[in-house]
Amino acid sequence: MTRDCRGLIAPAAMRTPHPILLVCFGVIFGCGVDAVMKAIMLGPTSVITATTWRYILGAVIMIALFMAAGRRVPTLEAIRFHTLRSLAQVISAFFFFYSLTQIALAEAVVLGFTAALMIAPMARLVLGEKMSPVTILASLIGFCGAALAATAETTGAPADGNRVYGVGAILVSAVLYALNIVLLRLRSRQEDSLTLVTFMNILPALFLLPFMLVFSAPLPAPDSWPLMVSVAFLGIGIWWLMTMAYGRAKAQTLAPFEYTGLIWSAILGYVFFQEVPGWRVWAGAAIIIAACLVVAFETHFAARREARMPASDIVV
Repeated sequence: MTRDCRGLIAPAAMRTPHPILLVCFGVIFGCGVDAVMKAIMLGPTSVITATTWRYILGAVIMIALFMAAGRRVPTLEAIRFHTLRSLAQVISAFFFFYSLTQIALAEAVVLGFTAALMIAPMARLVLGEKMSPVTILASLIGFCGAALAATAETTGAPADGNRVYGVGAILVSAVLYALNIVLLRLRSRQEDSLTLVTFMNILPALFLLPFMLVFSAPLPAPDSWPLMVSVAFLGIGIWWLMTMAYGRAKAQTLAPFEYTGLIWSAILGYVFFQEVPGWRVWAGAAIIIAACLVVAFETHFAARREARMPASDIVV
């Protein structure tokens, strides 16, 4: 509690959740998007139609919020930046969603973890962030866990899927995702989450719309509209959480927590698609969680050392 200028007791300002917690919830939302998009695309709706409408609906929601908040339109320089970043974002999303039609959900998420290894070097290159030895080691250990999980055999994967195409699409998606995350942190220093998430939906929708009209059916299957709306809200939630998180913490600190998506994707894959991961997936998950905890405690202790506070008060 604090006192205002009149000497009255005022409630303390609400604290924003820890960046690590924000990323973990963002990952949960992301796995939800992946599962719902997979369900939509296993039906008659094509990848490009589903992806386009995911962004169109998100854009409608964000424009309404943007206008209600009375935000000003960003400068031309900012719009150019958002255009380039959104191009990487939309290509990454398209290739990832395509991979979901070729391989199992948990497999796609595991292979997508290669993006986490690329974030720290890109952050070093683009943002000039120093790479902590502990963070590097924890990231490598986490990647070993992901590699172990990737060797597992998953029953229930798409019967007519092409694994080579699926893996290739994931690798392209991972490179562009890592670049997108680093650029997001660069811009989050100058703009608020509402503006960033608005552009993250408007520009991809504009990029994809001409391709959908030329190469695909313009509308999703009638029974998939409720799923499309849910994807739009989940997609907004992902980037809102990620924007707040990466605006308050180093990219290399948060990157290993992307690995927690393995757990949620395995659960969703089993519940909705009867995909049963092998034991290696769970062994890899245990290694990944351990790596995440190492980063969490190392980040906490480093912050306390910089503030010259005792390390015994452990609150992550």
